[in-house]
Amino acid sequence: MAANTTRLVEVRTKILKKNDEHARALRARFQEAGVRVVSWVSSPGSGKTELLKRLLLHLKQTRPGLKVATLVGDLATDNDADRLAAAGYPVAQILTGTMCHLEADMTAGAIEKAGWDLEEIDLLLVENVGNLVCPATYDLGEALRVVALSTTEGEDKPLKYPTIFNTADLAVVTKMDLAEVLGFDEAACRANIDAVRPGMPVLGVSARSGEGLAELAAAVLG
Repeated sequence: MAANTTRLVEVRTKILKKNDEHARALRARFQEAGVRVVSWVSSPGSGKTELLKRLLLHLKQTRPGLKVATLVGDLATDNDADRLAAAGYPVAQILTGTMCHLEADMTAGAIEKAGWDLEEIDLLLVENVGNLVCPATYDLGEALRVVALSTTEGEDKPLKYPTIFNTADLAVVTKMDLAEVLGFDEAACRANIDAVRPGMPVLGVSARSGEGLAELAAAVLG
């Protein structure tokens, strides 16, 4: 192995080790405070933010006493945070600059900066930066990781990005209201997900029609 390559591997190993330490500490804090943390990963344009907005509105209507907060990762804008804030729950933005993913210490820092008391939160949603590669190896201390892919992206997305699907606990197929017009083969998509992550639950959802929203809420709440 060349010297430069060895150095890169050493640096990456140290970064991941440090992140894992932060994630373990965060997970312990979440568990002690009774906060259920659900992280969301997807490629850009999957409809993840709109789905989260509809999920928040659904929870507000069906679980009025539930205390929910959301963290949003984005490279340069707070557009998604503004959209989610419309649901009426606290939202905090994490601007990542050139980083294509969130790390555990960024999550902890955002909670501290927002001044949130974890004892006052029942459910924390963490929307990662739109990317199906970088977030795969960074544990955020979550209890559940949801990976979203849309009907507009094609059925073979899981085969192209197996690592992110292997690290997730639940897959949601978004924009199901477009499935018919796109000729989307849901059975093939589910088979591809099962090929890379056997047994992982899969939900078909639509933020527009509300399809699958109740089932998604139940899965998120655990």
